[in-house]
Amino acid sequence: MALIVLASASGSPGVSTTALGLTLNWHRPVLMVDADPTGSSSVFAGYFHGTHEPTGGLINLALSLREGTLAAALPRETLLLDPEAPAERAPWFLPGIRAHEQAPSLLPLWEPLADQLRAMDRNGQDVIVDAGRLGLAGWPQPLIAASDLTLLVTRNSLPALAGATSWAKTLRAQFAGVGGLSRLGVLLVNEERRWPAMPTGARVRPYSARHTAKALQIPVVASVEWEPEVAEVYSDGARKPRKFESSGLLRGYRASAAAIQSILGANQAALAPTNGGHA
Repeated sequence: MALIVLASASGSPGVSTTALGLTLNWHRPVLMVDADPTGSSSVFAGYFHGTHEPTGGLINLALSLREGTLAAALPRETLLLDPEAPAERAPWFLPGIRAHEQAPSLLPLWEPLADQLRAMDRNGQDVIVDAGRLGLAGWPQPLIAASDLTLLVTRNSLPALAGATSWAKTLRAQFAGVGGLSRLGVLLVNEERRWPAMPTGARVRPYSARHTAKALQIPVVASVEWEPEVAEVYSDGARKPRKFESSGLLRGYRASAAAIQSILGANQAALAPTNGGHA
């Protein structure tokens, strides 16, 4: 089991859509946790087309924590995202708060919830957390600290990278302080497809993955193409366009899932105890 956290430094790089896209294209049973402190989840209104009544989710878990029943309450607060998905990779969803005013009430929940999420290996589940924007009131910093991999999600334009630089520095310091730099990476939302359509005088080519990694001093673990018409299927519940399954964005989600798994495997191998040098 792995705990993977996605977060942004500023703006709207597509953290929630990327988290949902990864969850729905994951290779194992997985739980997506909406830990965005803004309370602006688009899953119910977008992906679910407004057909699911929002549940208490994290707020109910905060109440159960006070009653000492967090472990028992957690599975009751989750919803199946795709009933047609095969059991060996069923995607589940833990709803977040409905309004940003509720975010501070979650602060006591994050650390014990992190323990519960890390214990989900009993069910063979991975966990993908949408942490939203870093540094907001009530943000889930303990989930980032407990993560097996935290990904700073950013677009590759100059304004986006300028906005990400400060938080990239902060995250590097936090993970380096516990010897965990290998648990920090960048997930790039690549805007390259937009470049050819721009007027010649306005063309500013997006940064490459190599230049992004150099600018933020964090390795780019994965990259997805920005295709709004495909992303809207997840973010807004739009009708699937032609060749949806073979689109660049979905290929990017699947490739990103494989790349993330590779990083997690390498990190786990590096931490594994040696056998004393015996073959």
